[in-house]
Amino acid sequence: MSKHFSTREALDHCITKTEVPGLTSYKGKVREVYDLNEHTLGIVVSDRISAFDYIMRQAIPFKGQILNQLAAFSFDKVKDIVATHIIDVPHPNVTIAKKCEPVPIEVVIRGYLTGHAWRTYKSGLRTLCGVELPDGMVEHQKFTSPILTPATKATEGHDEDISEEDILKRNIIDENLWSQIREVAFKLFKRGTEVAAKQGLILVDTKYEFGVYNGELTLIDEVHTTDSSRYFYLEGYEDRQAKGEAQKQLSKEFLREWLMSNNFQGLEGQTLPDLPDEFRIEVFERYSELFEMLTGEKFTPVLEKDFDTVLSGILNNLK
Repeated sequence: MSKHFSTREALDHCITKTEVPGLTSYKGKVREVYDLNEHTLGIVVSDRISAFDYIMRQAIPFKGQILNQLAAFSFDKVKDIVATHIIDVPHPNVTIAKKCEPVPIEVVIRGYLTGHAWRTYKSGLRTLCGVELPDGMVEHQKFTSPILTPATKATEGHDEDISEEDILKRNIIDENLWSQIREVAFKLFKRGTEVAAKQGLILVDTKYEFGVYNGELTLIDEVHTTDSSRYFYLEGYEDRQAKGEAQKQLSKEFLREWLMSNNFQGLEGQTLPDLPDEFRIEVFERYSELFEMLTGEKFTPVLEKDFDTVLSGILNNLK
């Protein structure tokens, strides 16, 4: 994996949890968020990986570094569209960010009938989050224009699909703020599509999360990364589609497919399988490939054998 360390070392030194004495943190599926002061957060992107709203027991080497640096790259590409929470990235696994008031809705934009949308469509349903879907579509087919399919952000368990009408009816978000969010989301998807196309990729669908900082709508969490987005290879897309072949993609969907092939979809009574080491390396290679394709830069991993000490120094200095 590197001339400086072995594959075994990389597998054994994944960052799965962190602890900084004197600082409180909130643990998400892949991030640990430290409260530095009234206006600032220290966000650590771990090597944990989740699917079907379950965190896998085994982590992916350097996934956190790839995700964090890809997010920083993509935030920079959209900062003229909306304010972002990024202040600094002092370490490949760490982002210093504005402390925003989160908007309790995940904003999902879909350009193609893929993944969750396809599974819903295949089941016979023709409405997704209040959006009417036409008959006669096939898997991975491009929509006439992108659609917005929001989801509630669950603190536990599964996120749930919700329509725009219900968001407003239930007063989850103010109508003016929601209008601003949906406008910005489509602009972000357009920009992400353009950036991907230049690198030979198709941005298939993606998730955006927003917050409010000093009264200003702010993009938070991550943007256009492997965890929040799905990408197809642009070359050969039309041919594969015409032949009814599977699309070549760079996303977490292959992890979901692996889990489904091992009888796991997060349903009651199912047992979460362990990820074999060779599969963990394969996942790393997929993440690394997307990073290099999107950014045009080579991914160079940094192996930290005592990451808590490194992290403690970074965060306490900032505090």
